[in-house]
Amino acid sequence: MEPRLAIYITIGLLVASNVFMTFAWYAHLKNLADKPWWLAAFISWGIALFEYQLQVPANRTGYTVLSLPQLKILQEVIALMVFVPFLVLYMQQPLKLDYLWAALCLMGAVYFIFRS
Repeated sequence: MEPRLAIYITIGLLVASNVFMTFAWYAHLKNLADKPWWLAAFISWGIALFEYQLQVPANRTGYTVLSLPQLKILQEVIALMVFVPFLVLYMQQPLKLDYLWAALCLMGAVYFIFRS
């Protein structure tokens, strides 16, 4: 597979997997707050199953063209890009300037991990 295509596929799969995982980890705080924890865990596990079906091929594809540290930093950047809209739009939390600073720190991590 052409390296650029492998990176695009990896990014697309990681974005989709992070959407599922963000909902699995945090949506129960809004939707199931009055339910027992084990029910929230069971539902979250079911959502996370779909996340793994995207994340595993994303990592396998990405690892053909990226180092493991590059793959991890890419995943962290994508996680923040997915989490902030989830936080603001779904959980209805206020947008804070600190999210920008966190993103800038991650961009520094991207620079250092990809510069060589």
